[in-house]
Amino acid sequence: MEKDVITKLLDEVASGKVSVKDARRALEDVELDEATYFRAVDHGVFNPAEAGTIVNASLAPSGGSALVILFFCWGIFWTLFWIGSMLYGLFNGWDQQILSFDFAMALTTIIIMGIVYMKWVMPDLVIIKHRRNKYIPEHAKDWVDYKI
Repeated sequence: MEKDVITKLLDEVASGKVSVKDARRALEDVELDEATYFRAVDHGVFNPAEAGTIVNASLAPSGGSALVILFFCWGIFWTLFWIGSMLYGLFNGWDQQILSFDFAMALTTIIIMGIVYMKWVMPDLVIIKHRRNKYIPEHAKDWVDYKI
């Protein structure tokens, strides 16, 4: 997707290639009324997209960060701990309440890991697909009324 001039300018300011003063000076004579601003913000949010369009929902995910990797190591450790504790108790005749607690803790840890995976690791891409109507309206020219 090609970036517009303002996005390129913001990227250059963020990377340090252009100073903030130079960017402000470049945007001084730009006039943007409220209607144009709202039309630019609402574009893509309220307008229906074409089928097959790929939409970037946000910035690039940070799935390679050290905190996410550390969290997954932590989650795998505790999942193995709770499942191992449940299996040990299952073979040694522990009460069902303790076994269900161990199982619930393992599932909770897996669910939290899934939430973190969906939030910070999965790419934020949406592919637009349009569904066909499930109900086919009756057309007079398509139906023949046979008389017996």
